[in-house]
Amino acid sequence: MSQIVLFSGDVDRTIDEVLSKYVYDKLFVLTDTNTFRYALPLLGSLSLRGAEVITIPADDDHKTLESLAAVWRELSCRKATRKSFLLNLGGGMVTDLGGFAASTFKRGIRYINVPTTLLGAVDAAVGGKTGINFNGLKNEVGVFNPALAVVISTQFFKTLSHEHLLSGYAEMLKHGLISSPDVYDKLLTLDFGRPDWERMLELVTESVQVKERVVEADPYEQNLRKSLNLGHTVGHAFESFSHGRNAPVPHGYAVAWGLVCELLLSHMQLGFPVERIRQLAGFVRDNYGTFVIGCEDYDRLYELMTHDKKNEASGVNFTLLSAVGEVVINRTASQEEIGAALDLYRDLFGL
Repeated sequence: MSQIVLFSGDVDRTIDEVLSKYVYDKLFVLTDTNTFRYALPLLGSLSLRGAEVITIPADDDHKTLESLAAVWRELSCRKATRKSFLLNLGGGMVTDLGGFAASTFKRGIRYINVPTTLLGAVDAAVGGKTGINFNGLKNEVGVFNPALAVVISTQFFKTLSHEHLLSGYAEMLKHGLISSPDVYDKLLTLDFGRPDWERMLELVTESVQVKERVVEADPYEQNLRKSLNLGHTVGHAFESFSHGRNAPVPHGYAVAWGLVCELLLSHMQLGFPVERIRQLAGFVRDNYGTFVIGCEDYDRLYELMTHDKKNEASGVNFTLLSAVGEVVINRTASQEEIGAALDLYRDLFGL
């Protein structure tokens, strides 16, 4: 399950160096319509000359079985073999779907990820999880199979919208919370009005290293890796709920709001400090705004949480914290406890 993660100021040179280590008959580049237009033209890698480009529709709504089948079809029609190679150029949707396509086409071809979004760099591209959304549920079908390498460069991040930056930063907040007060507190000081890119690269590097340590210790999510689910049980429910009411929110925003809710559960069950919850809630409210829910939405949100892949025989499974850096996995919460946490969330956000 080992994976090389490279942080590069010269993405072309790094891609050439990575690909020079392998022998392949054909090279394919998977993009979505956005990265085909904005990211692919930024690359001048010698290795990519003559590569065949496959493009799928952008956005998470298209992380579907239909898009996956379209990639398989293109690989098959263009005579890809088990010796072919796939480079996934894009955000989390592209690296998730592309990794799954590579892992299953002809029972598996090799691939690397070049994330073009902050969210993709610190989350989806690293760690070996691949998959698609299915039956209205996030990442319902997939496999564990890491890319041979991940090439991360701030060259792409500078082109991102404010919303996309914040979406990725929520995963970095999660990494800080499960790591240490030192890592976490630094994340709360970044000014998104005037991003310091040198400092951002330092924070990204530190964040990815947190995830790498966790994944290396638990590649198949049996124990420690479950710490990376912090904020995601509620966050995925918020995200799916937003799609259901035709007002979709970005994944990272849903995770940010989910982090607040799950810290509230952490306080209820494990005594996580109230001051830390208020601190995070203020940061999230100031930067991400508020996800509006009412009491009448609780049953549907709870139902969505019951579909989470982390659940076992009974109850909704959470990763919680007793303090920053003190992770407690496999905690279950009742529907009443979840409702109480949602009540407190609404109080904190003035709903």
